[in-house]
Amino acid sequence: MMVVLGELGGRDEYSLVEALKQGKVNKHVVAWVSGTCARLFKSEVQFAHAGAKSGGEMESAQAKNQALMDAGAIVPISFEAFKSAIKETFEKLVEEGKVSPIKEVTPPQIPKDLSSEIKSGKVRAHTHIISTIYDDRGEEPCYAGVPMSSIIEQGLGVGDVISLLWFKRSLPRYCTKFIEICIMLCADHGPCISGAHNTIVTARAGKDLVSSLVLGLLTIGPRFGGAIDDAARYFKDACDRNLTPYEFVEGMKKKGIRVPGIGHRIKSRDKRVELLQKFARSNFPSVKYMEYTVTVESYTLSKANNLVLNVDGAIGSLFLDLLAGSGMFTKQEIDEIVQIGYLNGLFVLARSIGLIGHTFD
Repeated sequence: MMVVLGELGGRDEYSLVEALKQGKVNKHVVAWVSGTCARLFKSEVQFAHAGAKSGGEMESAQAKNQALMDAGAIVPISFEAFKSAIKETFEKLVEEGKVSPIKEVTPPQIPKDLSSEIKSGKVRAHTHIISTIYDDRGEEPCYAGVPMSSIIEQGLGVGDVISLLWFKRSLPRYCTKFIEICIMLCADHGPCISGAHNTIVTARAGKDLVSSLVLGLLTIGPRFGGAIDDAARYFKDACDRNLTPYEFVEGMKKKGIRVPGIGHRIKSRDKRVELLQKFARSNFPSVKYMEYTVTVESYTLSKANNLVLNVDGAIGSLFLDLLAGSGMFTKQEIDEIVQIGYLNGLFVLARSIGLIGHTFD
């Protein structure tokens, strides 16, 4: 069967009328010419595209529909009846055995437009970034769930903010005080250190503050300030395995690895280390890892008087005691904190203060 939908205007449908009369088209034809409402208008009206207007009675929809019907086409009484005529014709052909019905195929589900679905509140877009430390959806910003006003009203300090934004919890005051002491003691170490030197040269070359700061920070590594994490990793592993200082140091030597946190190019004692240890002994519940590093230092000093526990080693070991002694971290969390690089982050934060100072200087 053939289904034809025409419109008023033009005479193309009459070619089908002639083909039906001459027997050139033998299939059942269901046809309808739209535009029968044109007669309701007093003046000529254009329908659809530019050519769809009646050019005379012969080009009207009524005349074409009548001509098709007279030629043998199946023409319904209205467009609304068009689909019924198509269905009835098809079912008659099936009944006569002239066509075989094809099994209906379930059409694939068309994905809904994401933007409209989001707007309606039915779905949300896939999350590309997740932030668990800051939330400003309420009336005031929150650091790890703690409102900004609460931080100010309680008189909390920088250490407490670091506690919330880095560790996602409110650590005891002695912990946050220790963090602040680390920042103060590591803020600067003179103009001759590689980081400060780079910053000073960059600033003298006329570069801006951020460029000067970044050039200094990029020098941080295992030989300058970036040994805190490594010191914590190696001291923790050795202490947890109950290695003697001899077994630990000599084992590292056989592997060709310098013991991070041990050694100072100039000094045979570091006052910063003494201050950190004094605070820890007075405030920490346990200093197991610090005491272990002290025994390691005693062994290394027997080899050379500059193989002292430096500030990297002191912070690394004491932070292990802070994490373990506070009772607020699981063993897995402690391992992750050491592996991710939290402790080196303390040095980066602290030394940024000094490098900015050298830029201004």
